[in-house]
Amino acid sequence: MRWTIVGFSALGLTIAYLDRAALSVAMPYMSKEFHISSAVQGVMLSAFFWTYALFQIPSGWLLDRFGPRVIYPVAVGWWSIWTALTALAQGVGSVMVFRLGLGIGEAPVQPANIKVVSRWFPRKERAFASSLFDMGQQIGTALSIPVVTALALFGGWRLAFIVIGVTGLLWIVGWVTVYREPGEHPRVSAAELAHIRSDQGPAAGEEPVGANTPWRELLGDSQVWALMTGYVFRSLAGAFFLTWYPSYLLDDRGFSEADFGMVGWIPSLIAIGSTVLGGVVSDRMLASGLSTNLARKVPIVTGLGLSACIGFAPFVESNAALMVILTVSSAAHSFAGAAILSLPAEVARSSESVGAVAGFQNFGSQVGNLLSPIVIGLFLASSDGSYVGPLVGAAGCCLASAAIYLFWVRVKPLTPHHDLPAEPAEHGERTTS
Repeated sequence: MRWTIVGFSALGLTIAYLDRAALSVAMPYMSKEFHISSAVQGVMLSAFFWTYALFQIPSGWLLDRFGPRVIYPVAVGWWSIWTALTALAQGVGSVMVFRLGLGIGEAPVQPANIKVVSRWFPRKERAFASSLFDMGQQIGTALSIPVVTALALFGGWRLAFIVIGVTGLLWIVGWVTVYREPGEHPRVSAAELAHIRSDQGPAAGEEPVGANTPWRELLGDSQVWALMTGYVFRSLAGAFFLTWYPSYLLDDRGFSEADFGMVGWIPSLIAIGSTVLGGVVSDRMLASGLSTNLARKVPIVTGLGLSACIGFAPFVESNAALMVILTVSSAAHSFAGAAILSLPAEVARSSESVGAVAGFQNFGSQVGNLLSPIVIGLFLASSDGSYVGPLVGAAGCCLASAAIYLFWVRVKPLTPHHDLPAEPAEHGERTTS
């Protein structure tokens, strides 16, 4: 049942990234209709991340307090409505308002997925499980290109936002029907429950009611700041694929709309496989007897280091070579993702604060996502549209992030506090923690 649960998490993240990436794909159409400059486009593309970043930490607290069964569907319903409302936009101002609303709704999605994995999987499976739900961002980003392009060509860019908004509302029905905590789920056998709780540290079979997040401890923990800072630099690089990537290929490299619809999704498609591969490699290293610290860091540092090849992109003339470089960079960036997403459960002081730590980490991600499109837009406006600075800068951010995870982050096993691992019970005779 745990694999079904993580499958629903992956689908939720797919829809989230389809929603957030839709604007970047639709931007060339919208900029013609509303006559939007490069600098203003950068601000529009970043608007989503303003509220998304702001609500990361509160989202982590809410998840620790009420659990993903309640918070996740509420969030999806909220963001789906704001996505559909984008179809009513009449200019830059209204698009900005709708994107701010979208950001509020999507803030809990990654902390929720991380929380779900920490509750439903033992440590030895967490990186792989994280890679499965993290595939959603690559799938959503990849789908956004052909889906939004096709819908825009068929019925205009407004139709795309209506269709993907409705998709999110359908997901809610499935989640509410399927999700329960492991110890409460009627389809979880005693054997699976024992497996889930086999190496989690504190007993994590039930969601604590009224979880008391140790905010002073979190803010004073250097490892929480390390996770946050490492993600800032990783996202400064990765945000390019979520925001300016379509405009770069269409406007700077001369791709036609048809060509872009045919090949623009390739980096995201390859990244799907590399995300899973990163999770498999990390968990296999852990299973082989290597330390958790090493098993998590090797995929992270290797992936981010290789992702820095994006800095070569503006210096190649062949568009075929360009797509190879962008694909390798995107795939390597994703290779690091699963191990990074498993870190909050490793660093958190107890199972009750995993959501809060994940919220802090993802806040760092959104700081990078927020700044990147604005900086790129301002740079393009002041340099006659040259992408050399933004892409070389992205390479530098990849290397900076790799250095932070290598030298600053210290992964330690989750230390039990007052909880003890639950004894396996017969199915239907379990007690709650």
